[in-house]
Amino acid sequence: MPGRGHCPDCGSTELVEDSHYSQSQLVCSDCGCVVTEGVLTTTFSDEGNLREVTYSRSTGENEQVSRSQQRGLCRVRDLCRVLQLPPTFEDTAVAYYQQAYQHSGIRAARLQKKEVLVGCCVLITCRQRNWPLTMGTICTLLYADLDVFSGTYMQMVKLLGLDVPSLCLVDLVKTYCSSFKLFQASPSVPAKYVEDKEKMLSRTLQLVELADETWLVTGRHPLPVITAATFLAWQSLRPSDRLTCSLARFCKLANVDLPYPAASRLQELLAVLLRMAGQLAWLQVLKLDKRSVVKHIGDLLQHRHTLVRKAFRDGTSESDEQEKELPGRGAQEQGQGQRKEELGSSSVDLPEGKRPASPAPLLPPCMLKPPKRICPTPPVSTVTGDENISDSEIEQYLRTPQEVRDFQKAQAARQAATSGPNPP
Repeated sequence: MPGRGHCPDCGSTELVEDSHYSQSQLVCSDCGCVVTEGVLTTTFSDEGNLREVTYSRSTGENEQVSRSQQRGLCRVRDLCRVLQLPPTFEDTAVAYYQQAYQHSGIRAARLQKKEVLVGCCVLITCRQRNWPLTMGTICTLLYADLDVFSGTYMQMVKLLGLDVPSLCLVDLVKTYCSSFKLFQASPSVPAKYVEDKEKMLSRTLQLVELADETWLVTGRHPLPVITAATFLAWQSLRPSDRLTCSLARFCKLANVDLPYPAASRLQELLAVLLRMAGQLAWLQVLKLDKRSVVKHIGDLLQHRHTLVRKAFRDGTSESDEQEKELPGRGAQEQGQGQRKEELGSSSVDLPEGKRPASPAPLLPPCMLKPPKRICPTPPVSTVTGDENISDSEIEQYLRTPQEVRDFQKAQAARQAATSGPNPP
């Protein structure tokens, strides 16, 4: 077959194609020399010129799956089976892993990031199908760092352009509370600490909804809030036996990790409950604190919508009330009389001349207690009085009309001196 080169041994141009197993080879018909032995079949023009092509440049590299990708695909399937996900979930997660692996930033990443990528594909699949699964659960199964996982998750969503809905808070509460080891008696859990799952879950949901209504969930990680709400729900169901148990011991008994901000979320929830307790007449005389208010959580949650409106004021309601005030004195006296009657019927008797405390504003904690801003220190400037003053700045130092006239005369004299004839 002329036009395909020449034989390196005899120089003949009679080269023919001979199929050897699954690979076609060029063989010299005159001397029988195999001209293209070992050369990979590629789409490059180098093969037409009888030049060997490296494996990295051949089409075989794109067709064969690397060991790292094969290991990742196996781990995706294993993780789906551990979580007992439906087969359709497994196929979707595998497809997402293959798409993400095509990007150079993922393919050339460290091994730790590739291990985390397995969990990201499963989490995205579950979120898209409204399957309750938390990021913390996958991090526990993979022994992965939460910061690395969240960063890889956001990068993958951005690279693939996926639309991932956020997890419903109610489903998250149900899934997270189901992992607590407090619903069956065991040697590590005393009988007085065992609680019914449905009762505990119902009260926890009410406390989480209360935290959501009072801005304690917005912009924050939900697990610390859920942990604090679960602890309060568990204490309030049997307060006589459980008030002495701390949050750290509760998490240890339940066999769950204690999130770092959970203690702060607990104090914020207790402060909200105390505000609400101050609106009930039969609780005002008890002088409750953050420990004793746990006994009355059931009553507070039963009337939580009304108590939240009374205990907290909206930022816009105060300005509306000021616009509706009448300018007349009679109207003011009438309003004061009505307020005294309302206060006398809704609160305990106050000393004469003392006004009741105004309700706290219903705002996010970041606005009630904003972080302190570091004020930059001004540069130290040493003024001696000998500095030169430019003509554009000298007007700032003129204060009296006499100084302005003197300055104009000095300028006119200076111009006359400079514009005069030069002496011979």
